[in-house]
Amino acid sequence: MSDGRSAFILAGTGSGCGKTTVTLGLLSALQRRGKRVQPFKVGPDYLDTAWHTALTGVASRNLDSFMLPASTLNMLFNRQMQAADVGVIEGVMGLYDGYGINPDYCSSAALAKQLGVPVILLVDGKAVSTSLAATVMGFMHFDPALRIAGVIVNRVNSDSHYQLLKQAIERYCGIPALGYIPAVSDVALPERHLGLVTARESQIDTPCWHTFADRIEQTLNIDLLLSLTALNELPVGECPAMPAPDAGKGLTLALADDEAFNFYYPDNLQLLEEAGVRIVRFSPLRDAALPDCQMLWLGGGYPELHARALSSNTAMLDAIRQAHRRGVAIYAECGGLMYLGSTLRTADGETWPMAGIIPGHSEMGKRLTRFGYCEATAQQSTLLAERGETLRGHEFHYSDFTPRCDAVMACRKTRDGKELARWAGGWQVGSAYASYLHLHFAQRPLMLERWFAAARSAL
Repeated sequence: MSDGRSAFILAGTGSGCGKTTVTLGLLSALQRRGKRVQPFKVGPDYLDTAWHTALTGVASRNLDSFMLPASTLNMLFNRQMQAADVGVIEGVMGLYDGYGINPDYCSSAALAKQLGVPVILLVDGKAVSTSLAATVMGFMHFDPALRIAGVIVNRVNSDSHYQLLKQAIERYCGIPALGYIPAVSDVALPERHLGLVTARESQIDTPCWHTFADRIEQTLNIDLLLSLTALNELPVGECPAMPAPDAGKGLTLALADDEAFNFYYPDNLQLLEEAGVRIVRFSPLRDAALPDCQMLWLGGGYPELHARALSSNTAMLDAIRQAHRRGVAIYAECGGLMYLGSTLRTADGETWPMAGIIPGHSEMGKRLTRFGYCEATAQQSTLLAERGETLRGHEFHYSDFTPRCDAVMACRKTRDGKELARWAGGWQVGSAYASYLHLHFAQRPLMLERWFAAARSAL
């Protein structure tokens, strides 16, 4: 019997079918009903989770099957659902799209089976009628072990059109159509060539989303959605080996957090705090001084869009250089690497001086330099990994970094059992380590003990 909780993955037929917009509408509608919602995202994406968080006020969590062992992922999901009435999991790409052509690896479908939650399939209703039933039927039959509990039809502008689609889906597929999403322009999320504009840069217009929630309350059967997605039990998971609760006691982490740097997994920050680390946020764009700290984290973001302001804030650049000289343990991911480099050339051709801690030059390109999952094996001891240890992570960047120092990580990308590429990455200079690789610390939380040990030398 269900204990009153519901959870589902909102999956689509492909990227760009409206998953994020519909997820946000459902989150808003459910909160207005007094439900305690917990948003999630399949995969490593930071942008969608930021919009979830901005709308709901609840930190959205990433469920990443490449970086996290199944037991750890189950544990994290279970933990977040303890205080929730409804878990809304936004899928990634199309329902069966994962890493390579294996639909049971890193896909929304695979995660739904692992967690024991049903799928709500989002399909595009524009310019189609009975043929939509064939699309739904194909998704149902592709994996009979997967439970698709219902269908939501996007981009439908009249009830009469929806009724035609509903009759076809229910007659030929035998699963309920839960309603439709009218085509609306006033809730479209802003985009750029790198993906969605971040929630930090474009404050979410809450009244607009309340209006959207009003609309979908009229066109979706939310009561039926909740009853079809009731959770009988939560998946069983196991906590990985963790640092001691006082492992980071007495340490302060300065966390870069502004429009230029804001890509952080909430689980990572929670792991640091649970180990006793005190986190103080600061802005490399606007602040003149660092917080008093022994650890510094410069996360991903869009430093190239703020290169002039970052370069002009010489007081902050000097403060970071001084922190490095006194042994503060500095970790930088992607955008943070670009900031720690010597210079940054933006898309408009201007070159800006940066911190100069990792000798090298970053330059923006017009296409993705590297994208996707990869593994990085330490060739020497680094801030987060001992020599020989392998970390799993995700890269997504239009810039390229030309170093003037030796790399410390051997990186490789494999897919479907074949190695696609090898390259050198990750640079350690003194107490600073920087890489393009985004990491989820829960893959091996004990890696944090190396960071803590390095930080204590700055006390």
